[in-house]
Amino acid sequence: MALADIYQKATLVQIPSGYKAADAELYSVVPNTTAGDFTVSLAAGATRVNKDGLIESVAANQARLDYNLTNPQDPTLLLEPTRTNSLTYSEDFTNSNWFIQNSASLTPNNVVAPDGTLTASTLQNADGTSISGNVLQKNITLSSDCVTSIYIKSLGSTTVALCSRSANGTQTFTSYNISGNEWKRFDRFIDTSSSALNQFSIGGTNGDIAVWGAQVEAGSYATSYITTSDIAVTRTADTCSLPNFSNTPTDYPLTVYWKGEVKEFNGFNCAFSIYKDGEAGVFLVVSFNTSSEVLVRRADGSGEDVDFISYSYSLGDILKIGIKFTSATTFKLFINGSEIYNETSGVSKTWNFNSVLIGQLRIVADTGTRNPCNELMLFNEALTDAELTTLTT
Repeated sequence: MALADIYQKATLVQIPSGYKAADAELYSVVPNTTAGDFTVSLAAGATRVNKDGLIESVAANQARLDYNLTNPQDPTLLLEPTRTNSLTYSEDFTNSNWFIQNSASLTPNNVVAPDGTLTASTLQNADGTSISGNVLQKNITLSSDCVTSIYIKSLGSTTVALCSRSANGTQTFTSYNISGNEWKRFDRFIDTSSSALNQFSIGGTNGDIAVWGAQVEAGSYATSYITTSDIAVTRTADTCSLPNFSNTPTDYPLTVYWKGEVKEFNGFNCAFSIYKDGEAGVFLVVSFNTSSEVLVRRADGSGEDVDFISYSYSLGDILKIGIKFTSATTFKLFINGSEIYNETSGVSKTWNFNSVLIGQLRIVADTGTRNPCNELMLFNEALTDAELTTLTT
């Protein structure tokens, strides 16, 4: 069967494209009524990359359609956990909280920044191969595992280095190649198990660079940019839900298709959740446990059954997941064109579901994890194996 014919069978198709911020709505392609529109929750001030490639702030409860200029026609629904940029004066490197080491120098507000404003700075003569070298630097203490990041554009340098010093005095740095005349965000994970982060610095290694938008956030991966001035700023988590969806079936079978990028290995980091509104322990989900394992988690209020399924993949991979829950005890899982798992006699989980949640396990007793999404579809039937192979290829 052709892919277009499979799409015709869907009772819900969410391909992020249109929204109404004033009503906190994300429109679905199918059904062609308000019955399929998702409700979005997010505090104002979060950012996204718009269709012109510029970073911009969004209004409260606006769906964040995030664009990649290599594929601008297909935005991602950006769903992220609560994060705090602990690095103050994230764009004002002339502030006394920042300092220039040795012979490095800074010219502020002379380069167009990734948000389209003239707020980026030129960093000259900055050798980032040592935190005590010629660098732009800031003291910061963070005891949780964290990610440092900054936007950089080459103004002559072909490499750049992000450096850090831990509270016990250990200095480390990572070098990256840069080329062309485009902005790129560089990020670096800091493991604080042996000692807290104490200092952050940046420098080119063989020429000038433009810098903008520095961030240090507790977590395992970098999230969207959070602007700061004199205090740290927190962005609350996104939620995108369709409670009490009228076209949810009243019993098995159900097929779910999801496409997106894997952001974190965590048994609570879910692609989607078919759940019961107002309940914490009622859901059908696929989650990303480790680089060699995905989980299918089924709970109906009487307890949870978890299947640990072997599958090799990496952070940043785009997965196409199709799963058909054929009965209270059976399901089949397909990923990227292949059948991965066939459960023929699992623990029975009575149908007790009426709602859809993207990138999140549940709303009641929220675990805090989020995962972005490119596409989500529901089918009130069990697609054939051939159809799921086609859909996920």
